[in-house]
Amino acid sequence: MTPRPSEEARRALREARNRAHQAPEPASAEEPRPGPPAEHRDSPADAARAALRRAVSQQPAPDEATTESHSTPPSTPSTPKAPTTPKTPDPHHPPSPAELAREALRAARREQRHQPPGDRTEQPRAKRHPAPGDTPAARARALRALIGDAFRLPTGTDDPEPAETPRPTHAPQPPDGPRPLNEALPEPLPEAPPPPVTPRTPRSMAAPSRDGDHRRTFPAFPAREPGADGFAETWWGNAWVSALEEGALDPKRLARGRGYADGGNVDAITVTPGLVLAYVKGSRPRPYRVQVRLRTLDDADWERFLDAAAERPGHIAALLDKQMPHSLAEGGVRLLPGPRDLDPRCSCPDSGHPCKHAAALCYQTARLLDADPFVLLLLRGRGERELLDALSRRSAARAARAAQDKEPAPLPGVRATDALAARRLPPLPAPLPVPAHPEQPPVYPAGPGGPDPFALDQLATDAAARAHALLSTGRDPLADLTLWQDAVRLAAARPGSGLTAGTRALYASLSSAAGRTPAELARAVAAWRQGGLEGLAVLEEPWDPPAGRFDRARPLLLAADLPPFRPWRNRLTHPRGHVQLRLGRDGLWYAYESEPGRDDWWPRGTPDIDPVGALTGLGGATADE
Repeated sequence: MTPRPSEEARRALREARNRAHQAPEPASAEEPRPGPPAEHRDSPADAARAALRRAVSQQPAPDEATTESHSTPPSTPSTPKAPTTPKTPDPHHPPSPAELAREALRAARREQRHQPPGDRTEQPRAKRHPAPGDTPAARARALRALIGDAFRLPTGTDDPEPAETPRPTHAPQPPDGPRPLNEALPEPLPEAPPPPVTPRTPRSMAAPSRDGDHRRTFPAFPAREPGADGFAETWWGNAWVSALEEGALDPKRLARGRGYADGGNVDAITVTPGLVLAYVKGSRPRPYRVQVRLRTLDDADWERFLDAAAERPGHIAALLDKQMPHSLAEGGVRLLPGPRDLDPRCSCPDSGHPCKHAAALCYQTARLLDADPFVLLLLRGRGERELLDALSRRSAARAARAAQDKEPAPLPGVRATDALAARRLPPLPAPLPVPAHPEQPPVYPAGPGGPDPFALDQLATDAAARAHALLSTGRDPLADLTLWQDAVRLAAARPGSGLTAGTRALYASLSSAAGRTPAELARAVAAWRQGGLEGLAVLEEPWDPPAGRFDRARPLLLAADLPPFRPWRNRLTHPRGHVQLRLGRDGLWYAYESEPGRDDWWPRGTPDIDPVGALTGLGGATADE
């Protein structure tokens, strides 16, 4: 029976230990493979490597191993097992080289642990001088090459191929300390493909932290709405645009540059003396670096400009209000550029004058000039603070010279004694005569979804009448009305009785505002039309009249051949229950009607001081039963 690889490894380990007690034998001439030095050749690791080489070389082919595993029945090994023998190999599945190597190393370590201390030979530790090919790195490479295929399952067996395990993206980190001998070396991971190279886009020119009096950075303008008119709104901004367009050689490039400016392709703009700089986004991913140069003024020109500005105080006030006077910009020193004064430069390959990117920057610069004319002065060489300080000094010097040339003028104003003296106010003008009537209000046209013109006319007429009464009498007759009373008054002034659509809408809105129902409002309107505010009070407020007029009413009704009415407080009701008389606080009798047998009283007729006269005109009121 062929011994197992683990037994082969144990035997090789024992022979290595026995040879350690004897003198080292010279290397055989038949063995061409170079080994480690003599003092380290018989270590357990070297013995395990030698056993692993033999096991790999003796490993049967896949087809032979499969045939042998299926034809040979399982047998019990004759060699006794160690106390901690690993998993018993399956005869149907021959062990792989990796399993053979691990088993050999485990057997070598177990034997070394169970060996008595006296049997272990202590070898002197001599200073090791490794050979040129015996470095740790070289040995690791040799071992990796030897067992490179040890951790792959043998092919050609009847077992189904296991599913692929996804390879981790990152290589696992090795643990701290030395790696165990029986641990498998990880296979090198394939190198990840390099990330795609994207063109680097330069950062924006906006750097407010670097701004000062001679450097100003303005944020990018947003895209303009389609159909917007010219870029410039001021005369000096239009002059800048005219200088650009008159000096251009190709109108088509100007049109495309205008489109770039309209679309917001111009990034933040930096203005320094004699230079406007910005990045402009074109058809390529990387924007272009564009600059427009303008000649700066020399010291003599600036002296003339400052003298002209300080000579008229209105110039300084206009500059502070962000305005540029014509006389100052086109005086002795010309500030605005001419057709050939602008010098555009761009990093694009277009050689036009200007290219579309430079034209876009010039159009956006015109918008900057509209907002702040000091941008033009900065382009000519002087900052805003520097100019204002110089103008302040010149104005102060001019005022001092003018004060020396003339005598001081008296201070303007009024003396305190004159201001505090007693004064008689002129009499008020005579009041205007009161008009005879409040006139008619204007006619309001009707519109879809608008208010009712008739309702507006009614409100205007009512307001005019109240104003006329207040002007002529000094008091408002309707100021003491409650919300409900005023709503009843407005509804009673509207012609009709709530039968039309407009009247029903008015009744619904007024009753909702007063917290009543439209039926209650219609009954109150009838009472208002019968007797005004007193008629509304008779409808809603029963009261106890004093003896006298109320007591004399029943004999008068009996004298008129009417049946005896039933009294209750200020009311006299017909026995049939269809006619009723109510006495108001003003001493008048108000007639009411209702359906027989129902308590639904509505005002009818005209109030009268005589109860019989109040019933005149009511149908069936005088019928006797």
